[in-house]
Amino acid sequence: MPANSELPSLGAGLLSEPQLTAALKTLELSVRRKLDGVLQGEHLGLIPGPGSEPGEARAYQPGDDIRRMEWSVTARTTQPHVRQMVADRELETWLVVDVSASLDFGTVNCTKRDLAVAAAAAIVHLTSGGGNRHGAIVVTGDQVVRIPARSGRAHAQNLLKAIASTTRAATGVRGDLHAGIEALRRPQRRRGLAVIISDFLGPIDWERSLRAIGAHHELLAVEVLDPRDLDLPDVGEVTLADAESGEIRELTITPTVRRDFAAAARAHQLKVHRTVRSCGGPVLSLRTDRDWITDVVKFVAQRRRGLAAGVG
Repeated sequence: MPANSELPSLGAGLLSEPQLTAALKTLELSVRRKLDGVLQGEHLGLIPGPGSEPGEARAYQPGDDIRRMEWSVTARTTQPHVRQMVADRELETWLVVDVSASLDFGTVNCTKRDLAVAAAAAIVHLTSGGGNRHGAIVVTGDQVVRIPARSGRAHAQNLLKAIASTTRAATGVRGDLHAGIEALRRPQRRRGLAVIISDFLGPIDWERSLRAIGAHHELLAVEVLDPRDLDLPDVGEVTLADAESGEIRELTITPTVRRDFAAAARAHQLKVHRTVRSCGGPVLSLRTDRDWITDVVKFVAQRRRGLAAGVG
């Protein structure tokens, strides 16, 4: 059975209402069945931690994080104290989802758009419950669609439907991930979780905005890629079309071209990962030729183990 056999096709955002509702219902059942069976706990949490709200100060104990030192109490009592952090009981999660033309591409089990919507569904499921709210900013290149943050299952379903049904920009319009990230940055929202979902194939002109978001929110980048984004097949002469600019180019794929393309693609991917990490967030990589649910589970498990061991 193919790795993504249960991932429904969303048809570039052009499905009719009944078809879209049925596809999202299938996706929801898949996410719930697979994630609930593997990730246990009342709060599944993508990026679990000690919390972000300041609590009471207490005396320092060996092993406490010195970054939590409460210097005013320490000076007043002449004994070292740390500030305890209280876990937020209501989490506000914002998704910035890139649905530019390059996302409507896939050569294996699904398109990158299908994978982006699936990632959004998994994140919503992992951060739902307890009055948690979800909002989204969907960016195409020529428009920015804002979905206010609200709680409840009905809102979550409508949010995913809005992401899946947003049509891509007209030919000749480049994606604009920077606009989506900047729309999340301003106006400033309450502290929460910010998730950026994209293939990140465009220029890295969003670093400054992402750094500002990482300073205020927990940050996560979800990278959705197809194998052909990283490697060219050995097929000889081909005609390539840029999905966003509409530019067409005829090319003979030689071993040298394949090698140079793979090196450039890998260098860009590494630069994206380094940039995101420098802004304070991890990267969850999903691919159309892999089991995306397994990748999500591994990512969450690794995050939990790392935090339990004191690794950021």
